[in-house]
Amino acid sequence: MTFPRPLCALALLTAVAMVSSPGISGQTQKIDVKQSSFKISVFKSGFFSAFGHNHEIQAPISGGTVDQSKLSVALSVRSADLRVLDPEASPSTRADVQKTMLGPEVLDSGRFPQISFQSTSIEASGSSHWRVRGDLTLHGQTKPLTLDVTLENGHYRGSLMLKQRDFGIAPVSVAGGTVKVKNEIKIEFDIALEP
Repeated sequence: MTFPRPLCALALLTAVAMVSSPGISGQTQKIDVKQSSFKISVFKSGFFSAFGHNHEIQAPISGGTVDQSKLSVALSVRSADLRVLDPEASPSTRADVQKTMLGPEVLDSGRFPQISFQSTSIEASGSSHWRVRGDLTLHGQTKPLTLDVTLENGHYRGSLMLKQRDFGIAPVSVAGGTVKVKNEIKIEFDIALEP
């Protein structure tokens, strides 16, 4: 069995950056946490990976704002709010993966309860497309990120790949390393702003 990593939270933060694009009306707007979502995919690897599971994680945003006049965005996620969905796994397997993800091996949500993102620059890269740069704080470490964001039907969308080790997280492995998760995870985001 394999276990997810904290980088999923990182992706969530990055997605928020996209909402600070210049097409937003008004000075400061809040992120609509009920209409926004992050999906994190953690993939299995190893010699016996057929016996492990890929993981699907939901990462809800706890809050965030976009300041159009300053072209900036700030976002936060409570690490304890991340949820393992894994629809093909049994309830007991999901519970084990959830416990490992939030525990000291991965997110360590007791020591690092917040994941945050703060943009440093936003540049237009075409009609309804932006390149967002910013700093993500995850697992007690702050690293710069760059992501591409597209506006579609009032939602800012995109995806990116992140490496767990960049944030001091060693990918989980079991059975002597024959079943483990990959260092790289995929984050997909869909962000909306409050009216």
